[in-house]
Amino acid sequence: MLCRLRFLGDRMESMVLTPRLACIAALVPQGARLADVGTDHGKLPVSLLLQGRLAGAIGSDIGQGPLEHARCNAAEHGVALSLRLAPGLQAVLPEECDTVSIAGMGGQTIASILAQAPWTAEGAHLLLLQPMTMVYALRRWLWANGYAIERETLCTEDKRQYIVLSARGGAARQTLPLAQCAVSPALLRAPGAQDYLRRLLRREQRALDGMARGRIVDKARLAEQMAVTQTIRNALEGLE
Repeated sequence: MLCRLRFLGDRMESMVLTPRLACIAALVPQGARLADVGTDHGKLPVSLLLQGRLAGAIGSDIGQGPLEHARCNAAEHGVALSLRLAPGLQAVLPEECDTVSIAGMGGQTIASILAQAPWTAEGAHLLLLQPMTMVYALRRWLWANGYAIERETLCTEDKRQYIVLSARGGAARQTLPLAQCAVSPALLRAPGAQDYLRRLLRREQRALDGMARGRIVDKARLAEQMAVTQTIRNALEGLE
């Protein structure tokens, strides 16, 4: 009844994905069992189910309202989507999925979700991670906790560039300075990396210039920013 009332007089909500979500969708293997964290209205899993791309799907979210909307979308489009009201992966069992998508959150939040689901570090699950902020910190955490970054994919939405990290556990741990995590080998292999690094270098150079002009200078932070900027510049020069 709730779904009928929700859509009464309205057309069914389109499951056409934004460029950012479409980028993630393209990385989901055929026949995957997907757990979508922060599923919101469920558009990513519902779209993939409609295409026959998934063997099963779970949508997890901390909000009851978004989950009810996802439930309605799944019902209206005639697909089976299991929904869980819980933070992160806390209501998902490792045997229920082989692919995990976490999108639209900060890098530290994504790291926290993975830390609270240690089974993601065992290597049996493909992780598709789309950080909105703190990409360097997420790379650093992944490497320090035994996750390999197998691929980085770039996409553009509303003139902003986003990165999707394809990661998997089971790798050797390595602790790196933050500056070295500004770039990864996977990023350098990505189509569009050169343009992305140019934009990134301009942003980091502006930040460095602003810090250098400041009245009060945190010397340690300034040194780190200089190292970040130089890492990106070196990577860009290597591609040109």
